[in-house]
Amino acid sequence: MTEQNVFDLKSKQKEPVEWKRYRKLGIFIILLLAAILLLFTSLYIVKEGEYKVVRQFGEVVKIDKEPGLKAKIPFIQSVTTLPKHQMTYDVTEAEINTKDKKRMLIDNFAVWSIEDPLKMIKNARTVVNAETKMEEFIYSVVRAELGRLNYDQIINDEKSSRGSLNDQITKKVNELLSKDGYGIVVKDVRMKRTDLPEANENSVYTRMISERESKAQEYLSMGDAEKQRITADTDREVKELLAKASADANVIRAEGESEAAKIYNNSFSKDPSFYDLFKTLETYKKTVDDKTVIILPSDSPYARLLMGYTE
Repeated sequence: MTEQNVFDLKSKQKEPVEWKRYRKLGIFIILLLAAILLLFTSLYIVKEGEYKVVRQFGEVVKIDKEPGLKAKIPFIQSVTTLPKHQMTYDVTEAEINTKDKKRMLIDNFAVWSIEDPLKMIKNARTVVNAETKMEEFIYSVVRAELGRLNYDQIINDEKSSRGSLNDQITKKVNELLSKDGYGIVVKDVRMKRTDLPEANENSVYTRMISERESKAQEYLSMGDAEKQRITADTDREVKELLAKASADANVIRAEGESEAAKIYNNSFSKDPSFYDLFKTLETYKKTVDDKTVIILPSDSPYARLLMGYTE
C-alpha cells in the first residue's frame, strides 16, 4: 500500500467525526433560532393610546388596555390594534330642509373614541364600520333637530342656538349608539359651515341685503330722533339759563340803581343849590343843541356865571 492510499484511508476515518460535530452545531443553531422566534411571536407590546385585541381562531379572547409587555400563545393567537385616543371624523356634507322649507347644505365633524372595544368589534367589527354607523346617526339627528328651526335661527348669529343645539345632537347620537351597543362614544358634534344650494343663494342673499338695509335705516331713524331730542333739550336748557341770567341781571341792575340813587341823595342833600344847578345843567344837555337860542335876564345867576361875574 502506498503512502497516498494510507493518507486517503485516514481522511475517510476522520470525516464522520467532523461531520457529526458540524451537524450538532447546526441543530443547536436551528433550535436557538426557533426559540428566539417562538419568544418573539409569543410577546407583544401595548402602547399608550391603543387597545390590543387578542384573537384565537378568529374569536376575541382578551383585550389589553394597560400599556406594557404582554404574552400570547404563538401561532395560535393573533394580535390586532384599535385606537384608544380621541379621533376626529368629517361627516359627509348633506342637504336638509329647515322648518320654513329652506334647503341647506350642512357640513359637520365629530370627535369620538372607542370606550368598549369588545362591543365595537361584536357589533361594528371594524373602525370604518363604526364610523359609518356613527355618521348615519349624526345625519339622522341633525336633520331632525334643524328641521325644527327656521333658516334665520340657524345662520343668524344674534338668534343662533347652535351651542345648545350641538349639545343636544351629541347627546341624542350617544343615546342611539349606546342603545345598539356599538361601544363608541361621541365627545362632540360641531357644524363647520352651513351653505345654501346654488339655486337658492341669490334670492336669499338679496333678502338678507334688504333686511340689513332696513335695519340700517331703522338705526338711522333712531339716531335722528335721538339727535332731535338732545337738540330740543339743549335749546330748552339754554333758554332757561338765559332767562335766569337776564332776571339776575335785572335784579343786580335795580339794586345798583337804587344804591346809586341813595348815594346821589346823600351827596346832593349836603348842598341843595348845587344839586339844583347840576340838574339844570343835565336838563340843558338834553334840550339844548347848536340851533337853540336861550334868552336870559341879565340878573340871572346863570347869565352872571357865563359873563364871569362871581359875586
